[in-house]
Amino acid sequence: MKHLFVILLCFFSFSAVAQRLSPADKATLDNLQDSLRVISYDVINGKEESVREARNDYFIPQLVNALKTKYSFYYPFDSLKTVAKVYPQDSTFRIFTWPLESDNSTFRHFGVIQMNTKDGSVKLFPLFDNSDFSKNTDTVTNNRGWIGCLYYAMVQRHYFNSEFYTLFGWDANSQTSQKKVIEMLTFKNGEPVFGGPFFSFAEDTVPKPGKNRFIIEYKREAVAAMNYDKEMDMIILDHLISETNEPLKKYTYIPDLDYEGFRWKAGKWVHVEKVFHDALQLNKYPVGEPVDKKRSDFVKPKMDFEIQEEEAAKAAEEAAKKAKKKKKG
Repeated sequence: MKHLFVILLCFFSFSAVAQRLSPADKATLDNLQDSLRVISYDVINGKEESVREARNDYFIPQLVNALKTKYSFYYPFDSLKTVAKVYPQDSTFRIFTWPLESDNSTFRHFGVIQMNTKDGSVKLFPLFDNSDFSKNTDTVTNNRGWIGCLYYAMVQRHYFNSEFYTLFGWDANSQTSQKKVIEMLTFKNGEPVFGGPFFSFAEDTVPKPGKNRFIIEYKREAVAAMNYDKEMDMIILDHLISETNEPLKKYTYIPDLDYEGFRWKAGKWVHVEKVFHDALQLNKYPVGEPVDKKRSDFVKPKMDFEIQEEEAAKAAEEAAKKAKKKKKG
């Protein structure tokens, strides 16, 4: 048994060493990254659209060339500040995404999924932004029908022997509005699949059909939060309302100091209409009423289950008082 342990230890140690970049390959990637950093800066900051497009067209094959380096998956490319990189918890792949702005302030997105292969060879899935040709964004697509955005976070969930990767994306969109996206990435027969029936609204006050992808659109100048909260183990996002009471005009939407979210239940993200209970009621506008600081805790707002527990405790207390009075009578 002891000999078996030593053999296994040697095997795993050898595997770990084998998966590291060789000094020569690291030096090569360092040089390639220096070039990519300059090119990627121009993709974002070029003064003319033609310049940005030309630099982007040059950047793509140069990035692919760098990723072809053996075990390049272990190279962080951390000097590419204008390219977003997200990894799942199991490090089986990573996604690079970046935007390209047009002169009319609309955006196209580019990206690639790099798989973490055992032998260090390159395996890529290029992402082709199909947003301009997709009137319906509530779809299930592959990498060639990708609804483009800049991914800034990823959450991994395991359910029924399968892995589910929730992606959080941002799209600067247009001169008047921006968007944030939550979508599921899965792999079927080794191929990436974006979207799916993973967003449920069945527990809403008025249940609504599920979605393949959850998107919010809001005013360009506004700041709307949407991310996974590790402590609460749920997705938290700003609840939005139209500041001009024109709900059809998404570019008028702003946060109203209220929050909604999603909890992971049985392989789906289930919508929670109201996460905290010290903010505004859903669909209520601020009216400038004085704040009762004794009743509100802005450091730690109350959540659904806490409110329910308080109400249950009060009901039990009232019932006990009534029973006591009845007994005395």
